[in-house]
Amino acid sequence: MARNSLDIDKAPGDTRVVVAMSGGVDSSVTAALLKEQGYDVVGVTLQLYDHGVAVGKAGACCAGQDIQDARAVAERLGIPHYVLDYESRFRNEVMESFADSYARGETPVPCIACNRTVKFRDLLKTARELGAEALATGHYVRRVAGEGGAELHRAVDPAKDQSYFLFGTTQPQLDFLRFPLGSLAKSETRALAERFELPVAEKPDSQDICFVPNGDYASVVQKLRPESVEPGDIVDLQGAVVGRHDGIVRFTVGQRRGLALGEREGTANDPLYVVRLEPETRRVVVGPRAALGRSEAHLYDLNWIGPEASRAMPVQVRVRSSQALRPATVELEGEGAIVRFAEPEFGVSPGQACVIYDGESGSRVLGGGFIRRG
Repeated sequence: MARNSLDIDKAPGDTRVVVAMSGGVDSSVTAALLKEQGYDVVGVTLQLYDHGVAVGKAGACCAGQDIQDARAVAERLGIPHYVLDYESRFRNEVMESFADSYARGETPVPCIACNRTVKFRDLLKTARELGAEALATGHYVRRVAGEGGAELHRAVDPAKDQSYFLFGTTQPQLDFLRFPLGSLAKSETRALAERFELPVAEKPDSQDICFVPNGDYASVVQKLRPESVEPGDIVDLQGAVVGRHDGIVRFTVGQRRGLALGEREGTANDPLYVVRLEPETRRVVVGPRAALGRSEAHLYDLNWIGPEASRAMPVQVRVRSSQALRPATVELEGEGAIVRFAEPEFGVSPGQACVIYDGESGSRVLGGGFIRRG
């Protein structure tokens, strides 16, 4: 028997696929496409956090309204739908670590933590328990069959590519995951939602971290870690006090706006940027843009899904999700890696992810890790 469109050696009707349905357009179209292709589709929605309802903010990916939207889509498609309460897992694995990271003066990316734990670890396990052959999501990323097994590649639509957030996907997880939208542009997904007459066809995309739907992450950290918003000094590179702040969680490396330093006596008044954060002394260190340049980054908690690399290899990297790919080399060492940038990289912040792509085309995700404090 020929392999089906999901690269599984079964007829679609004999292939059960669990679809992670967030209540948004992308995951809804994913479920609709698979249903149309004849798969045995089961929708699962995770109850993670209901903050969106509490503040009356639309577009929060984990809010109660989204669960209702997912249920409405499942009814429209005629597929079974389950809501799983993962709130305690989400708080422990994502929210608590998010707050801890900010309190350490880092810049965490909670969507990465969520994908690595609650979604691709816990939900994948649940999908197997439901007898599924695969777990499908609405992420814009591609799973490509390679000589050594499944590979993770950037999406066709560069504006929607989500590979940065999925670098932590392990090989066993990738073998089980499917991403039907990876070869589509967002406009095509919207058109499919209209063709399928989905009730969420015109729903706007979520723009915020789901548990910070108003964008004020500092207030969330303050509730979880009150000590992280204690005031402190803003100092220059020589240690001279140039201002005061009301909590290091309100700052990230590379930040320029919000420093409110005004005119400074006895020093040049060129624009200043946050160069580093010192949580132990509650100091925010500022300096000129040139002080932000980094020639290398040391990564920890590395996930590697590329070919074996016994020595430094040419790659392309990005240290922010919206950043263009940059040429670099990577050298694996133990459970980490050293990334050396071809040109100085500005705004490299501890706790951020550095995602590594193949050096030739920049299409394949080889892995990544988190930037260690220098």
